Amino acid sequence: MGGLFFILCIFTTMNITQALTYLKQSLPKEVTLIAVSKTKPIEAITEAYQAGQLDFGENKIQEMASKWEQLPKDIRWHMIGHVQTNKVKYMAPFVSLIHAIDSRKLLAEIQKQAEKHNRIIEGLLQVRIAQEETKYGVPISEVEGLLDFASRCNNVTIKGLMGMASFTNEESQIRGEFETLSKLYFSLKPLHPSFSHLSMGMSGDYPVALQLGSNMIRVGSKLFGAR
Repeated sequence: MGGLFFILCIFTTMNITQALTYLKQSLPKEVTLIAVSKTKPIEAITEAYQAGQLDFGENKIQEMASKWEQLPKDIRWHMIGHVQTNKVKYMAPFVSLIHAIDSRKLLAEIQKQAEKHNRIIEGLLQVRIAQEETKYGVPISEVEGLLDFASRCNNVTIKGLMGMASFTNEESQIRGEFETLSKLYFSLKPLHPSFSHLSMGMSGDYPVALQLGSNMIRVGSKLFGAR
């Protein structure tokens, strides 16, 4: 994990604008950066927005809805946390991408709310790749069945897969988990024309994720500082 530590420590002396500029310049052009703004104040998000950042990630729907009301409407809001079915209605009018779809029940509710608002809501299937019991996600064995169900939800488009690696300092374990998700994504992509996003990699492990084909990373502490 030494290489990751060296790369990521660079951000500790930068402000939000500097960190954002540095990170974007270091990323391949095809990679989308999600600035994880959960728990962060409007002022911090505004600074990142003024520096050109448009994609922000939140893990609590009502907090995201409150920020959506207060901030410019060209911001693209990503729901990156576990989604409670009864709260989908609060984000249905505006959410850009739901990263953590992991059940038929949730898909059905997103379909219901998207239809109510006359929208097509885009989402990712969250696949469980980590060994930790606390991680959410659909088992790999159930992914194709969930994709089949999603194909019958006319107001929902599945754009790809998302996964979270174990919280560990063992780079070999992180690499193995990301490799599992990468292989699954690229095996499914030819069968699903809507697939375009492989969302994996966060502040502590995104360099490994990029090596394995991720084109969407979720970075918070390296931009906004520790929570």
